[in-house]
Amino acid sequence: MSLMRLQRALARAGVTSRRKAEDLIRAGRVRVDGDVATIGTSVDPDSQKITVDGRTVRSQTRTTWLALNKPIGYVVSRSDPEGRRTVYGLLPKVPGLTYVGRLDVMTSGLLLMTTDGAAAHRLMHPRYEVPRTYWLGVHGADAGAIREALAKRIVIDGRAVRVVESRVRPQGRSVEIELTLAEGRQRIVRRVAEALGLKVEWLHRVAYGPVRLGKLPEGKWRELTALEVAAIERLKT
Repeated sequence: MSLMRLQRALARAGVTSRRKAEDLIRAGRVRVDGDVATIGTSVDPDSQKITVDGRTVRSQTRTTWLALNKPIGYVVSRSDPEGRRTVYGLLPKVPGLTYVGRLDVMTSGLLLMTTDGAAAHRLMHPRYEVPRTYWLGVHGADAGAIREALAKRIVIDGRAVRVVESRVRPQGRSVEIELTLAEGRQRIVRRVAEALGLKVEWLHRVAYGPVRLGKLPEGKWRELTALEVAAIERLKT
């Protein structure tokens, strides 16, 4: 038996988002084994019957892992009130598919997607220090000054940034940085650059944990390999 919150089970089955699932539960429209459900209910979607407005909810049993090369201009969300394009328009329609770590609208690169909510949580949680690698182009200082700055302790919001590795090289009039961080605070790479007095020209994520973007074309997705999924599973132990 694998128990999970009812709203998560509904989201994973592709019924609606977790937030809207809570509204359905509060409205008394969700039943579990014939009984009206309440907020806080836990279920085993593989063995219990869940219905919404009398219609049976089918469990999503197969775990899906995808890698997407997110283009600039796409929002990491199922919908956008401003009408901008979302990454879900680039992906297959898989019930319960969620993202692992947001990328802002002007950041491109690797975005992991999965139906395994527990694994997604672990990959994102600060406690586990899963590394993320970015490439970015900046200006505002020369390569030598940037190397020195990155070698020092960088503090944002009273907490040191977990810099795992950095490489810096001049690229024409700009400077290119490869930066690996063991955390994923909101807009953390851009905030590091701002703290160092740098202006970001472009930002691109190339790796998340054991998964690398590689040569995946922009706007395209692929399924993770068995080796990549196994490496993610090892992070859960």
